[in-house]
Amino acid sequence: MRSSPIFIVGTMCLAEVLTMLGVFTFPSLMPEFIATWQLSNTEAGWIAGILLGGYAMGVPVLVSLTDRIDARLVYFGGATLTALSLFGFAYLAAGFWSALILRMLAGFGLAATYMPGLRVLVDRYEGGKQARALAFYTASFSLGTAVSFYYSGEAGAALGWPQAHVIAGIGAIAAALLVIIAMRPVTPQRPDVETRLLDFRPIFRNKEVMGYVLAYCAHSWELFAMRSWLVAFLVFSLTLQGSAEGMMVPTVVVTLSAFFAMLTSIGGNEVADRFGRRRMVVIYLISAGVLALVIGFLAALPYWIVVLLVILYAGLVQLDSAALTAGAVMAAEKGRRGATLGLHALIGFSGGAIGPLVVGMVLDVSGGGESVTSWGYAFASMGLVALLGPVALWKLRGSPNA
Repeated sequence: MRSSPIFIVGTMCLAEVLTMLGVFTFPSLMPEFIATWQLSNTEAGWIAGILLGGYAMGVPVLVSLTDRIDARLVYFGGATLTALSLFGFAYLAAGFWSALILRMLAGFGLAATYMPGLRVLVDRYEGGKQARALAFYTASFSLGTAVSFYYSGEAGAALGWPQAHVIAGIGAIAAALLVIIAMRPVTPQRPDVETRLLDFRPIFRNKEVMGYVLAYCAHSWELFAMRSWLVAFLVFSLTLQGSAEGMMVPTVVVTLSAFFAMLTSIGGNEVADRFGRRRMVVIYLISAGVLALVIGFLAALPYWIVVLLVILYAGLVQLDSAALTAGAVMAAEKGRRGATLGLHALIGFSGGAIGPLVVGMVLDVSGGGESVTSWGYAFASMGLVALLGPVALWKLRGSPNA
């Protein structure tokens, strides 16, 4: 049973969702934290983005280690660190600096679980259509996002944000135990030519891999900027409606958008497999980028229209997520999947760390997020970066049929 492809994929997807339960607690409750701790939008952007900063700092070493030791050991340590960071946030966070440090620790935990979890799956998956299995796993990130936003909104309202973090920490512990017990031990495949742990030169020389890596950076910038500020944007839109009575709660809207994004991530990979991965990813990035250029300026439209646009935008942003990661994995050299995923995540999530911060800065310099124009500029900044992705992907193309 432990060798069954369905069991392996299902177990790793469940573990990822459990580990991510507390990832979006801060963005979900951002308006409350801004008011309680008297944060500026830039400070809130730092706290939202530093998780990805911690991720980017830790991921090169942690994922590269999976070329040398069993990835499930890395995952176990990362899920445990995630739990400790969440418990720490519940009992120690009291303002900007303490929240910043604890969110950075959570980023290290995510670095040791998300991509190493993908490696756990790849090293054990023995069925056909490996790209499809990767798509389901990467889509579990969107599922985890959806669950995290909904859980955080509901638990934060009912129990308060400290208790919401405690319960999320218990979920991370459950994920650690699940992976270490359920996944059989394996010995990583060795490369034909050994290199030092953080020697990424062979990967930089792989043009096809680097095209996917740089496009993933643009994708991650847009994705995490959107996810970090979407609740605050919807709260702003509600203030323009006259009455919020009967309106869908912002955290529920974001949850629905993340569920839809999970489906588009899987579907986007299937379409890319059929019609050409690079070609379709270029189309996906352009579609999301163009919508980002205008969506912020539409905040004053009737709320139900804004909700539909937000859900559509989230779906477009995620169309390329699984396809980009699968493309990098498929193009990786033998024995260098861990290092390739490490560089992929380092560069990609560095963009994800900067994106929320830049949006906060744009909001602060354009009126503090208190006008439609301010939010329009904020979302447009995401779209402009997304539109750089197709340029990198096309310039660094390898096989014309990839």
